[in-house]
Amino acid sequence: MLIKLTGGTVYDPARGVDGEVRDLYVRDGRIVDSPNDTAIDKEYNLYGKVVMAGAIDMHTHIGGGKVTIARTLLPEDHRRDPFQRTDLLRSGCGHAAPSTLTTGYRYAEMGYTAGFEPAMLPTNARQAHMEMGDVPMIDKGGYVMLGSDDFLLRMMAQRKDQQAINDYVAWTIKSAQAIGVKVVNPGGISAFKFNQRSLDLDEKHPHYGTSPRAILKCLATAVKALGVPHPLHVHGCNLGVPGNMETTLKTIEAMEGLSVHLTHIQFHSYGTEGDHKFSSGAAQIAEAVNANKNITVDVGQILFGQTVTASGDNMRQHANHNHAHPNKWVCMDIECDAGCGVVPFRYRDRNFVNALQWAIGLETFLLIDDPWRVFLTTDHPNGAPFTTYPHLIRLLMDKTFRNDQLTRINPEAAAMSSLGSIEREYSLYEIATMTRAAAAKLIGLTDSGHLGASARADITVYTEQEDKEAMFAKPDYVFKDGDLVVRNGEVVKVVWGTTHVVRPEHDDGIEKSLRDYFDRYLTMKLENFTMSDGEITEDGRGSLSVHPCSTGGEA
Repeated sequence: MLIKLTGGTVYDPARGVDGEVRDLYVRDGRIVDSPNDTAIDKEYNLYGKVVMAGAIDMHTHIGGGKVTIARTLLPEDHRRDPFQRTDLLRSGCGHAAPSTLTTGYRYAEMGYTAGFEPAMLPTNARQAHMEMGDVPMIDKGGYVMLGSDDFLLRMMAQRKDQQAINDYVAWTIKSAQAIGVKVVNPGGISAFKFNQRSLDLDEKHPHYGTSPRAILKCLATAVKALGVPHPLHVHGCNLGVPGNMETTLKTIEAMEGLSVHLTHIQFHSYGTEGDHKFSSGAAQIAEAVNANKNITVDVGQILFGQTVTASGDNMRQHANHNHAHPNKWVCMDIECDAGCGVVPFRYRDRNFVNALQWAIGLETFLLIDDPWRVFLTTDHPNGAPFTTYPHLIRLLMDKTFRNDQLTRINPEAAAMSSLGSIEREYSLYEIATMTRAAAAKLIGLTDSGHLGASARADITVYTEQEDKEAMFAKPDYVFKDGDLVVRNGEVVKVVWGTTHVVRPEHDDGIEKSLRDYFDRYLTMKLENFTMSDGEITEDGRGSLSVHPCSTGGEA
């Protein structure tokens, strides 16, 4: 079947197309070049419409144990934003921690066609994949968590060579069916188990003697050596602690040119100025990012309202549990891998700290020069649910609206922020860059995030409006792999996306050491730890796509 999308105004930064009127052709789920003398089976008139590739959320907590805990902890959240059952759709629920079905439907309704879970524990990878496999409409994948796992810390304490560590990292990526590597509070989750309550960049782990700096260098080196397209995904030390911008700046310097992605950077950009000993470090962080081309960041924007914070960083979640709203929380240990914490939270616009956090995130977006190196996230659901993205886009594109919102927040916070003096407004081309082209490039999705020939036919069509929140909240059409799945902001067809993975090469000899370790310390056997392809695809909900690593990994 040949589909023609006629006359849309195309924004496709991966190919340098900035608001050009073009026709697109789709056949068998892929975009194709203009055919010669071939009958068109279906045509859509898109004159006056804005056309972009399907949006990609490169950091969203949609699968894994902590999300399940959040849903269990908050039955009151189930009653918010229900998705009613229809002849086509199954019922769902949840606002801050929506059910799997609701997650897929809501993403598609906004024009998103992919989302990536950023903290998949190796020992919990099977559950995470099963949960993501139950999310319809979007492609997905996971970054496997390392850096507080006992096996790695033992290797570093024993001064194993880098090649052995590379083999372990590669084996873990393949066993967990991941597309990248994440480190959360490097060493800190483990240190918490030894009664340590904070761990700075150059502080020694109380048991293994390793430092977060050494862990970061070790893992970033491994990811580069293995040719994994996505650089090491870093949740740094001292999340949420006043003065942590100094730790962030030292972390950037510590990488010595190695590519790393610093996630939810807003939570790591705090100074200690002013009466409250809490201030914005966004300008200093943005300056460092602008100067260091090896660094990419996503923001983790906070937006006001009720949400739930769910993180592998049990050290920081335990420190923040007194702020729980409603007053209930969970911190737990997960074998020798890591841990997690779930703390419900309500961000308030009249609260000084929350208001300044809001401003810091927006300052970061607006002060980083290159939209290819800063990504639109709320660290769903930690800063806000992903359904707030259209509102965030309007804040970035509309200075008048942004300044109006600034007048409504805590006046002390507004006075300490430079936000009101920043003139920049994002363009449609820049929004398409950070939410499509750049996200696909960062993750290593060569056939997504653009509208060139052979790309997946993931396409979103909007009616341009002055109110960008309304525009991005309800697209006219969304196509997933060539199927029309959303019309006028409502799901009209349910499809199941692809799971994306990489498989870097490694020496199989690493399994001997791992088998001995599993038999001695873990409740799970090595054979049960490793996931097969069939476990992801056996129920017919989607397919598996293996992306190549630059060192010759499986294509």
